Amino acid sequence: MTRVLLIGAAVVLTAIMVVVPLVYIFVQALSAGWGAYVSNILDPGTLHAIWLTTLVAVIVVPVTVAFGIAASWLLSKFTFRGRGLLITMIELPFSISPIIAGICYLLLYGRQGYLGGWLAQNDITILFALPGILMVTMFVTTPFVVREVLPLMQAQGSDQEQAAVTLGAGGWQVFRRVTLPNIRWALLYGAVLTTARAVGEFGGVAVVSGSIRGKTNTLPLQVELLFNDLNVVGAFAAATVLTLIALVVLVAKTVLERRAGRH
Repeated sequence: MTRVLLIGAAVVLTAIMVVVPLVYIFVQALSAGWGAYVSNILDPGTLHAIWLTTLVAVIVVPVTVAFGIAASWLLSKFTFRGRGLLITMIELPFSISPIIAGICYLLLYGRQGYLGGWLAQNDITILFALPGILMVTMFVTTPFVVREVLPLMQAQGSDQEQAAVTLGAGGWQVFRRVTLPNIRWALLYGAVLTTARAVGEFGGVAVVSGSIRGKTNTLPLQVELLFNDLNVVGAFAAATVLTLIALVVLVAKTVLERRAGRH
């Protein structure tokens, strides 16, 4: 009886907190008809937001993955002074609000910031432009790959890599043929989480982008902008794109978890 009650409570809570809101998003987006929905998706501002969000993810995810591999390799294969401090610094974005991070970038790279004068003299634009969006997104996504890959590398040790080196393999061969196959599922899982975080980031991007229409508005910012313009159908239409991305990420996450479990 207790088991049935717990399962029933879980199903009801999941329906109320997850399923109903998701359904509501699509119902509201299509409330004015399919034609209005397509028209709102094809709105130049929304299309630009989709393009900018995709561009940010395409740039940020590979950089974060490369950093995660390098950092995990360093932390798992070597012992050095400051190792604990480095781990703390990598995990810092988990404990700092993205808005605070955005404000820090604003105080550092803004016109009145510490580096603002030098940047202006050299005609370098960071804030209210793509570089600022990329930097703050990289900041908030930094820990995800390391969090997934580092524990696995530590558990596996370095015996296989040392054996490969003994047999004459070079550094790249060791990584490609020994290390990468052992961490591939954790690496893909971290990349999926990084993608989800990069696409959905709002607070930090809102601070450094300036939310300029048709220029620095990412998809989450576009949803807020449309709401503020009282274009509810357009806002929900844009939100469906984020929802579909989230669902794809969720499916990918589930598949990777199952495959990782099998291996």
